[in-house]
Amino acid sequence: MTATALASPEVVLTDRAAKRVARILSKEPEGTVLRISVAGGGCSGFQYEYNLVQEKPASDDIVLSKGEATVLIDSMSLEFMGGAEIDFVDDLIGQAFQIKNPNAVASCGCGTSFAV
Repeated sequence: MTATALASPEVVLTDRAAKRVARILSKEPEGTVLRISVAGGGCSGFQYEYNLVQEKPASDDIVLSKGEATVLIDSMSLEFMGGAEIDFVDDLIGQAFQIKNPNAVASCGCGTSFAV
């Protein structure tokens, strides 16, 4: 799939996700941000990785800021995540970040890996 066939590069961070990220970051050293990236692997081909990092955004990162939450996504991952919504769910099954990705044509049952 070519980059032009993917959805809009805008990624949305929901209020619930921003509140959870802010809560996590409040317990970390100042300057810590959440980096979300896409890596090869998982049962569907690609998987999301979540890392707490202390780094400045790279020139090609997108920076999602809402309240006290800061999320970085690199340009390579953005090609797979364009148009996605990052949410946080808290239900009977448990708590987790959930990415609703319009580029994913298949995903695994746990929602951490996907195929494009």
